[in-house]
Amino acid sequence: MEISVQMYSVRESLATGVQATVQRLVELGLTHAEPYHLLEYRDELVRAREQFPIDFPSAHQSFLGEVDFPAVLEAAQAVGVQYLVDPFWNPEDWTDAEKVRALADTLNQRAAAAAEAGIRVGYHNHHFELASQLDGRTALEVFAETLDPQVILEVDTYWAAVGGADVPALLGRLGERVQLVHLKDGDLSTDPAAQLPLGTGAMPLAETLRAASGAAYGVIEFDDYAGDMFEGIAASIAHLRSVL
Repeated sequence: MEISVQMYSVRESLATGVQATVQRLVELGLTHAEPYHLLEYRDELVRAREQFPIDFPSAHQSFLGEVDFPAVLEAAQAVGVQYLVDPFWNPEDWTDAEKVRALADTLNQRAAAAAEAGIRVGYHNHHFELASQLDGRTALEVFAETLDPQVILEVDTYWAAVGGADVPALLGRLGERVQLVHLKDGDLSTDPAAQLPLGTGAMPLAETLRAASGAAYGVIEFDDYAGDMFEGIAASIAHLRSVL
């Protein structure tokens, strides 16, 4: 598993300068990062790849709704994205099995178009896809069973735990479809500000990493953090390297 970081974590720094922010991530020893708002940051990310020893193998960009999908794919190709991930879908739709399966069908359609561009698409969960139980299973698993084999999942392990999932068991059931995992720690509450560097909270990190051993990238993320964000990322990198 390669180590990456979700750039949403450093969104305040990005607002003051993308290149300077990427340089700081590189100085922490990172060679991979996961951007968000891919269309918005396309040109800056292309510049960053040219200037720094970093790549962007995965990226977040909404594309399951009304969107110019060819433009999204062009941006992904320009930035060098292998895994294009939609980060969010309406929470209320995850309480209805028919809507969950319809969403999976939409993602399958996007996957067919993306495959022609050499890109795999996927979805990233929050807590509500796990909190919702449909036919005795989580809504995320109902979703997964309808997906084409080329579609991947990025499991946010922290939010899955907040949603009530046994994360190592969930990862085991989802298997090789999980190519990306978001790694974060904290008190497992819904308060993002309670998140902590890896290894200092309530997440079963060692068990999670064993269950996610087939994933290509472990993506460090803070939705929020009470301390210095770059120091939190550095502490998470150090801990993750010590246990991988």
